[in-house]
Amino acid sequence: MILGIGSDLANIERIEATLARFGDRFRDRVFTEREQRKAEGRPRAVAATYAKRWAAKEACSKALGTGLRMGISWKDMAVSNLRSGQPVMHVTGWAAERLREMTPAGHEAVIHVTLTDDHPWAQAFVVIEARPTGPVLGPVAPTGT
Repeated sequence: MILGIGSDLANIERIEATLARFGDRFRDRVFTEREQRKAEGRPRAVAATYAKRWAAKEACSKALGTGLRMGISWKDMAVSNLRSGQPVMHVTGWAAERLREMTPAGHEAVIHVTLTDDHPWAQAFVVIEARPTGPVLGPVAPTGT
């Protein structure tokens, strides 16, 4: 079952200008150390990497049904990548609390995220799914009378 869907489009040039203007103050307020290492380790795509993660955080906050105005911190949502390159969203703090609240009993929440960029745009989609944690029973066969 789908619990939430969010999307966001970020302008890479805007993120690049913000990085130039505010530097570490911006990085440290919005991005985890791991996210910063990933972006700074991509010298030809620093701004694009940050822009995709910015978009992912915005999309995640929308999928959680809160936006960024209801207590979720930027760092409560973080993107990392599997060895395959697939992005993974991690939530902590208030975002994790909100996720627990919206997940029905007997289910686990799974956050799916996809990122893309094509200069000057970076885009992210987040889908939050609730999967049953117990055995899934099929339809019950009718009994004869």
